[in-house]
Amino acid sequence: MSVSSTGRVVPAWQGAWLRVEGYWAWYRRYWKSNVYSTGLQPLLFLLAMGLGFGSQVQAGPATGGLSYVHYIAPALLVSAAMQNAVGESTYPVLSGFKWQKDYLAVTATPVSPGQVLGGHLIWVTLRLLLSGAVYALIAVPFGAWLNAGAALVVVVGAVTGLACAAPVTALAATTYDEGVRFNAVFRFVVMPMTLFAGTFFPIEQIPVALRWLAWISPLWHGNELARGVTLGGLEPLPALGHLAFLAALFTVGAVLARRYFYRRLVV
Repeated sequence: MSVSSTGRVVPAWQGAWLRVEGYWAWYRRYWKSNVYSTGLQPLLFLLAMGLGFGSQVQAGPATGGLSYVHYIAPALLVSAAMQNAVGESTYPVLSGFKWQKDYLAVTATPVSPGQVLGGHLIWVTLRLLLSGAVYALIAVPFGAWLNAGAALVVVVGAVTGLACAAPVTALAATTYDEGVRFNAVFRFVVMPMTLFAGTFFPIEQIPVALRWLAWISPLWHGNELARGVTLGGLEPLPALGHLAFLAALFTVGAVLARRYFYRRLVV
């Protein structure tokens, strides 16, 4: 897609898609460097935890009467989406401001800071859908899925990842150092959330006094939705509650990110 120079800001969606076109041009050349994070990493977790360790876990009340590989497969997809979304919204965003400065270059054209942000979030969504679909397809021969609800798990993973990406993008837009605060995000937020938000075991196993930490994590809401769409047992009202939490987190993050993008890119 090309746009002739008019000196005016291009329509909102058109400007965002121009950014997506730029990301896609880069990805077509370097996609091989992302194969591990795109599909292989969650697959290795599935093999190690679902089929390896999971062979020692008996189906019971903790797994809803299901085998461990069926219990863990949808949560691993959502967990990987969350990690990829946070990763794509930390150093790449900081690089756009500080190192590569492509955000500064793009906003010198008729593309606005809001469109730069929109392009970033659209691209993250497409990456999450792609990586989720790759994982879901590769996991089929291993018997990880019970039904076609796996397709909806891919969508739930993208929604969960987007809810995490927006606030992290806002954080990255306010980062001016070498990104050392991102280490704290990965160490004290992403990793504990991966381990204790219901990915590998039900949060009912966590002491009641600490269980609220899982309830406020977007990953737990995503895991509940993912298991609900493919394994069943999720009532409509709780499902709406999980979606509302993820939507609220995304909205707050996107509003803050938009404000910080304009603050940093508009002189």
